[in-house]
Amino acid sequence: MNVEIIAKALKELGHPTRLRIYKSVVRAGFQGIAVGAIQEKLQVPNSTLSHHISSLVSAGLISQRRESRTLYCTAEYDKLQQVISFLQDECCADEAINAIPETTSKSK
Repeated sequence: MNVEIIAKALKELGHPTRLRIYKSVVRAGFQGIAVGAIQEKLQVPNSTLSHHISSLVSAGLISQRRESRTLYCTAEYDKLQQVISFLQDECCADEAINAIPETTSKSK
């Protein structure tokens, strides 16, 4: 995964309001959550909510679908997994390289 793409996702999640929105969307599961329900739950003004959702969509973290007059947000779980994997994949990889070998002393 491209570092710039991961950095953009993490940047967007670095804002407290966007993180709360994203958490609500992730909690909603694969069916998504109506934008109005997010607004009600988080008490964020509509214009502010729209701005933050747009940022999350731009980063590829959520997608939107319209059903009649209701707009739903759904988490892009593949993107979430890519971000998590990027951070986890090389966990402790340098530990083995930097480990100082223990000296063994022979008992006499």
